Amino acid sequence: MDAAATNAQIETLSGSLAEAAGRIESLQQENQLLRQKISLLIKKYFGGQKSEAIDPKQLEMLLAGLAAAPVPAPPATAALSAPARHVTERKKPVRQPLPAHLPEERVVLEPEEVKQRPELWKQIGEEVTEELDWKPAQFIKRLYIRPKYVQRLTPEAQKAAALVGEALEAVYGQEESAVVIAPLPSRLIEKGLPGAGLLAQVVISKYEDHLPLYRQEKIYRERYGVKLARQSLAEWIEQVAFWLKPIYEAMKKSLLAGGYLQVDETPIRYLDPDVPGKSQLGYLWTYSRPGAEVVFDWQTSRGREGPEAMLKEFKGLLQCDGYVVYGSLAAARDDWVMLGCMAHARRYFHEAMEQDRRAAWCVRQIGHLYGVEKQLRQIRAGPRLREAMRAWQARPVLARLEKMLRQWQPQVLPQSLLGKAIGYALERWTELTKYIEHGRAEIDNNWCENAIRPTALGKKNFLFIGHPQAGWRSAVIYSVLGSCRRLGIDPHEYLRDVLRRLPDMKITEVEQIAPASWAKTKKAAARSKKKT
Repeated sequence: MDAAATNAQIETLSGSLAEAAGRIESLQQENQLLRQKISLLIKKYFGGQKSEAIDPKQLEMLLAGLAAAPVPAPPATAALSAPARHVTERKKPVRQPLPAHLPEERVVLEPEEVKQRPELWKQIGEEVTEELDWKPAQFIKRLYIRPKYVQRLTPEAQKAAALVGEALEAVYGQEESAVVIAPLPSRLIEKGLPGAGLLAQVVISKYEDHLPLYRQEKIYRERYGVKLARQSLAEWIEQVAFWLKPIYEAMKKSLLAGGYLQVDETPIRYLDPDVPGKSQLGYLWTYSRPGAEVVFDWQTSRGREGPEAMLKEFKGLLQCDGYVVYGSLAAARDDWVMLGCMAHARRYFHEAMEQDRRAAWCVRQIGHLYGVEKQLRQIRAGPRLREAMRAWQARPVLARLEKMLRQWQPQVLPQSLLGKAIGYALERWTELTKYIEHGRAEIDNNWCENAIRPTALGKKNFLFIGHPQAGWRSAVIYSVLGSCRRLGIDPHEYLRDVLRRLPDMKITEVEQIAPASWAKTKKAAARSKKKT
């Protein structure tokens, strides 16, 4: 072999070796990134600090760019015909007699005519209507006692009867007036069994205490000796949601008119009868404002249709976590100011702290920003003072942080934990720092995220919503209970009061019993009582 051929072969081998070395280096980097991500996931799920809970959107970011593993094709099998579904007619539940051991509460309802002139009436009978209600830790059987009356002879007629004798009295007796009886109080479920207290208990047990209806059914039967069919409990919840919906609409109207909204969304599965054997993924979109009520909106997708319809009339500050749908909606609106969530940015830097010390510096700088916010809360600063102090103390920290992030970005791998954290922050830097210009705005979206958290435990317990058309019920009830929680209202007290009053209220009066208005009225009454 001549020298030229040998040199050519050497060059070819050298090129192949260099290519192999580059490939090895690339694989080593990829292996390191994968190890970091796996370590982070293990830490999140099986140990480590709990203050920075993992979010599904973080998993999407962590796994972005990884090649999908090939899915083997299922083995060919003979086509099997699905067995015919046996459709049974839905039976109406039979009302069980109330247990005799329940304590009774007797409520006597006198007619107004009898109250005004009791001496003119004599009782000839009564009607008894049973209602099953709930007091803390016990059922009660409430009996509405409604005495029946007929009008007595007037004093003048009695005197005349005494003069003319029994014959005249018999004539007058035949002319006694019609029977009167007091009407039943208005009830949430016409001719239904449950009282307002029991309805409140069932709703709160499911949506606040996260007890599925089958567990409630078992508890009531085994602990209290009261048999309540699960189907009946489900129908009661539907009725409660129907009556609460005007309050829900009033809350939504007030929230959208406030000029500042925090928004987020959380997935929740539901069953679609058109797709048997598999649950589908729906979403509860959350809208709130710090210190105000919270509203959930049920949608079967995470697309823009839901928030586009909800925010059609909204104008003002919109704070979110950077989900692309909000940005696409804001691009077509000149009356929105988009704000970011500093908590999300900090979360990504927190995840990168063990792999890169520079992430710890970033977390420390963001901590200074939250220190300013803590000080503002302690002195109960108003919007103007918040703007002034943020410009004085927070703006220099943000400038220092941005400078270092832009300096470090070219030095780190884009797919590393620190690279992703820097990319997230700089891509949304304008939205993340906009809060310092608006005193009423918060530094993050945590108020909204806190409102979502109770739904997470609920969906773990009852797993899914039974039908896509039933999602609105959960949205309405979660909105009312979430607003009670945020405003410091006892949900049982609120629901028990509101469910008693709703049947007699006009639609124009519903705003008066929305959680925020209800709480103000109660506080005003307490202050007035204290003064007296």
